[in-house]
Amino acid sequence: MLTHKPQAISGVSPDHETVIEELYPSIAHTGVGELIHRILNCIPTRIWGMKVSNILFGLPLAPLAALTYLWMKVFGSRYVLTNRVVKRVQSIGYRQFESIPLSQIVSATVEPESVRDFYKTGDIRLTGAGGQPLLVLEGVPRPERFCQVIQEACDAKRLVASSLARINARH
Repeated sequence: MLTHKPQAISGVSPDHETVIEELYPSIAHTGVGELIHRILNCIPTRIWGMKVSNILFGLPLAPLAALTYLWMKVFGSRYVLTNRVVKRVQSIGYRQFESIPLSQIVSATVEPESVRDFYKTGDIRLTGAGGQPLLVLEGVPRPERFCQVIQEACDAKRLVASSLARINARH
């Protein structure tokens, strides 16, 4: 026998914050990641579909990339999208560095100059009304997809707020 009203969407409640997606930035936005990117793209000639620089320098640079990756997992940050905010929090733990409510976000766009083909990453710029920058999410893996998820969450937040306002106006 159910003792509480079932939710329309499993795990989502208007009463508390629910995580939609959580991701860790790539090493691409670090100085070491940028150096690795430049070295691996320094010889564009291809052999069997691979760049010569990837063949020559890939394996020797792997330990440096792995060390940077581990460093970021322990001492870096992660991005969390919830049904209320986009925030940057500590990798291990819950210390919050920055937070932007979804209601303030007008658009989420990928900065073209930040795209790194080797890593398949880019920076996402969240802008508010009037075009002012609210937050830049650096080194986001597959940034176009995450932009879409953020936009859909913002649209859903606006639609829910509009619906609730209409419902409350009836009473």
